[in-house]
Amino acid sequence: MKDNGRILEVRDLYKDFSGLEVLAGVSFQVAQGERHAVIGPNGAGKTTLFNVITGKYKPSGGSILFQGRDITGRPPHQLCRMKISRSFQITNAFQELTVFENVRSGVRCLHGLRYHFFRRVDRDVAVNRRTEELLHLVGLGSVADAPVSTLSYGQQRALEIALTLSTDPELILLDEPTAGMTREETAEAIQLIDRVTRGKTLIIIEHDMDVVFSLADRISVLHYGRILASDRPHVIRDDQRVKDAYLGEG
Repeated sequence: MKDNGRILEVRDLYKDFSGLEVLAGVSFQVAQGERHAVIGPNGAGKTTLFNVITGKYKPSGGSILFQGRDITGRPPHQLCRMKISRSFQITNAFQELTVFENVRSGVRCLHGLRYHFFRRVDRDVAVNRRTEELLHLVGLGSVADAPVSTLSYGQQRALEIALTLSTDPELILLDEPTAGMTREETAEAIQLIDRVTRGKTLIIIEHDMDVVFSLADRISVLHYGRILASDRPHVIRDDQRVKDAYLGEG
């Protein structure tokens, strides 16, 4: 059961690597259906925070609650079954496989299917249908049969979002989804993310403030491993501490 509308709660989270403290007591909450951006300068601990939330790293201290359940330290495959999914800064796709094959592999995992000789044809039909739906949703229907290695950079980032959606998550975490994009590609990515995350909960790490202020309902500012501020976009924009630490006077 969700805790008073909160889908995720991070409580006093710590993470250090051989004595180097990267997260130093991070606490914030994300409401059901909210789009929550995490911003901050390079080295602030943003990707480490994602890695701890999604089970790649175990925290040194603190706790993480998802829908009121303690998920601290659970491995990624368990979190995936609990409907938590994330993207990565570098496209996490099989380059030699086709776009369709990549997304279908995620959909098959959702249905608990593995490749074997005896399998139900109707399940495969449902998997293929869902795969096609996802590809059209992210604008990759026309390149379904193309190897991933032949895609443009923008198309590969769209594929990463399709892979994230393939497990039908309730909580989506996107790590720098527009990194390296042109201005036109970024504008298209904003529209895509806005469209595919409707009705779901999103946490996004992003450096591009146009993306952040276009999408976010709330923003948390991470600075030297601590949350400096967490509030509505217009409040964050006018916060002098945030200006001094990250946004600048402009």
